[in-house]
This record gives sequence, structure tokens and C-alpha cells, in this order.
Amino acid sequence: MRGFITPERAERIRSVLARRQRDFTLVMDNIWDPHNVSAILRSCDAFGLHRVHLYYTTEKWPELGKKSSASAKKWVERACHDSSAGMLAEFSAGGYQVIRTGFSGTARPLYDFDFTRPTAVILSNEHRGASPELVEAVAQELYIPMQGMVQSLNVSVAAAVILYEAFSQRRRAGLLDAPAFTSEELAALEAEWSDR
Repeated sequence: MRGFITPERAERIRSVLARRQRDFTLVMDNIWDPHNVSAILRSCDAFGLHRVHLYYTTEKWPELGKKSSASAKKWVERACHDSSAGMLAEFSAGGYQVIRTGFSGTARPLYDFDFTRPTAVILSNEHRGASPELVEAVAQELYIPMQGMVQSLNVSVAAAVILYEAFSQRRRAGLLDAPAFTSEELAALEAEWSDR
């Protein structure tokens, strides 16, 4: 039997679910640092992502603690993958554009991309960059333009910048004005979240 939930908390859950985005996602490509993973999940929750994808083939999925940033993991669904072909086929079937982060000569600035389309952005490993099989399969590449001497950001900070750009584009396009889920789906999610 479900425990008691206050009317305020129930309203908060309904309000958050009404703004969850189901067709924008991030892929963590062998991100090894648990602090980075926790921070990325917190940003995903803050910017309304419903689900993220975990592509782990060379790194072990990091253990997440119970601190405030790690607690975001209970509000963001996680889909695990160990096959790039299977993961990319899933995105293709959903009509997603797939983009990876990087610095090659063909990379385009973040703001050149239309994030109002269904999109999956692959966040590369902190030390090795994108997995070779993803580099081979995903042609589109983005970078975050910077004005200082340092030309890269921590992966969790990069995730937050990308999410903010996507959130801004989607808000301006009115994509946050109506729920992305059906009323039946929202009711099921509300019941599930009320038990968390």
C-alpha cells in the first residue's frame, strides 16, 4: 500500500511531470567519474529530461552515493546499453538526430543545432573522448564555443550548457507548454513517483 503523500508534494510531482521532455536525451559514453555522473543526472532532472542512456563498454558503471546530487537518479530514468548498434537503431527508429561532442575539424558550434527536433547528444569519456564505434557511426559533432584560454569544460559542466541551450530552444518553440505524455502515461508516472 502506498504511503501518505501530502497535497503539496502531489502537486509538485504533477507539475514536474507535465514538463518532462521525452524526445531529448543524453548518452553517457563510458563516463567514469561518479561525481560527474551524479552532476549530469542532477542537470538532467533540472532541465526536464525523462530518460538518459548509459553506454558502458570499457568502464564500469560508477557507484552513486546518496548525496543531494546523486538523489536525482531516482527522478531520471536510465536505459543501459552495451551495443552501439542496438542503441543507435533505437534512436533511428524514434526519428532522433544523434550528435556527439568533440573537437574535430567538422565539429559545429552548439547553437548551430536544432534541438527542437528529437535529439540524443552523446557525452564523450573524460579522458579518451568518444568511443571509436560511436565516432564511426555518428557523423554529427558539436563543440561549445569558449572565449578563454582553456578550450574544454568538465563533462558535467558541458552537459549543463548543452541542456540549457536545448531547454531555451524548446521553451521558445512552445514545446514546454503542454505535457509530452498522454494523460494515462502521466497518471501512471505520478503513481510511480509517489512511491519514491
